[in-house]
Order: sequence, then C-alpha cells, then structure tokens
Amino acid sequence: MDVVDLSRFRFASTSIFHFFFVSLTVGLAFLIAVMETFAFLRHERREAYATMTAFFGHLFLINFAVGVVTGIVQEFQFGMNWSEYSRFVGNIFGVPLALEVLMAFFLESTFIGLWWFGKDRLKPWMRLGSIWLVAIGTQVSAFWIVLANAWMHHPVGYAIVDERAVLTDFTAVVLNYKAWLYFAHVQGSAWTVAGFFVLAISAYHLLRGRNVEVFSRSLRIALVFAAVGTVFSATSGHREAQVARVDQPMKFAAMEAQWETSDSPAPWSLVADIDERERENDFSVELP
Repeated sequence: MDVVDLSRFRFASTSIFHFFFVSLTVGLAFLIAVMETFAFLRHERREAYATMTAFFGHLFLINFAVGVVTGIVQEFQFGMNWSEYSRFVGNIFGVPLALEVLMAFFLESTFIGLWWFGKDRLKPWMRLGSIWLVAIGTQVSAFWIVLANAWMHHPVGYAIVDERAVLTDFTAVVLNYKAWLYFAHVQGSAWTVAGFFVLAISAYHLLRGRNVEVFSRSLRIALVFAAVGTVFSATSGHREAQVARVDQPMKFAAMEAQWETSDSPAPWSLVADIDERERENDFSVELP
C-alpha cells in the first residue's frame, strides 16, 4: 500500500467513524430540546419529561464527547495526510472550519456545560434556553462543515494567486447552492438517525416494562422525528442526486457504477459487485 492509499484509508475510516456521532448528536440535540420544552410547559407531567430529558441527555453527552475527539483527529489529518491540499486551498477551506469553532463549537460546549452542570442551579427557563442554544449551535456547526465540503464539489468565490486558491467572494461561498442542498440532506438524515436511536431505546425499555410512562412518551416524540426526518432525507437526497447528474455527471456515474457512456438514459444500479481493475461489474441489478 502506497502513501496515498494509506492516507485515503486513514482519512476515510476516521471520517466514517466521526460522522456516526455527528449525525446522531445534531439530531439528538434538537430532539432533547423538544423534550426539555415539554418538561417546561407541561406541569402535570414535568417529572416524566424531566426523567426522559436526563436519561437521553446522558447518551447525548457521551456521543457528543466522542464526536469531538474524532473530529479533532480528522482536523489534524487535513494537515498531516493532505498537506499539499491544505496549502493550496487553506485560504478558503480554513475559513468555514475556523467559523465552525468560533461560532458553533464554543456556543455548544459553553451551554452544554450550563445546561447539564447547572441543572440544579439555573432557573427552568434558563436551562431551557441553554439546551436550545446547544441545538442551534449544532445546526450552525453542521452548516459550516457542510459548506467546506460543498466548496470542494462546486468551488466558487475564489481566484488562483501564486499557485494557491485565494478567497475573493465570501458571500458566493456562503450562498453556494450545493452547500444548502447538502445541509438540507444532513438535517434530514440527522433527524432520522436521532429519531430511530430514541425510538429503539424506548421500545427496548417498553418491551421489558420499565418506566412505561416515560418511554411511551419518548417513543411517540421519536416516532414523529423519525417520520419527518425520513421523508425530508429522501426528498432532499433525491434532489441532490438530480443536481449531481447535471453538474457532476462523472461523480453520478461512479455512484451508479456505470463504466460506459450510454446514448440512451443509463439504467439505475440497485446493487453492483464492482471490479475496479477490469472496470466492469461482475454482478449488478439494474432498473432500466
């Protein structure tokens, strides 16, 4: 294995592992904020909703911490594994990454601390405001990271100066249509993952008859989140693929395991066993 393949393997494995926790915590922060809102508004069921928020709050904190740690490793790999790339586009690529830390991560980490460790000291409305700021921070964080990714697919607002890409139009980068498409899809998938996460845990405890009042309510909340997130993820993902078909046809062909140009509309691959060396599919199930 050469250096490039090793770098690809390391970065891919880190990114995949990291994104498990990103998609979960982005959606779970919003879901827990809704639970906290129910605990604040529904006085007759406050104890049940408070127990629910505390239970899933523990799980959120654990996954958030792992997501932060794996994200730091990924940040270092930009410079260690892809140093030439970082040198070439660092003037642009580094901007959304820096803004993600300054605008989002500090917001999240500060108010997570207030929400969790100040739960016996803050007034209820202050605690509610803290978790909603955490939820907003996760959305802002996701946007800046997605923005950096989208720029690689559709670079805008830059010029090549002294063999480096230099930012010339920050507004064009922020309004990059690819970023908003990707952000919508990430939001839908985050709601889906978080919804099914809470749904599965709630169902597990209900099957064993544990704290039925709490977990029956969390199951209903999660069911709504999972349903909305699934529809939103599917529709935004379809739109994203349709756009890629137009402005990134080679990428779309790779997604569909299509090796040859077709004069007529190419089939859609459901499943394919790819042979990269021979550049063909040993097995595929296609829809015309």
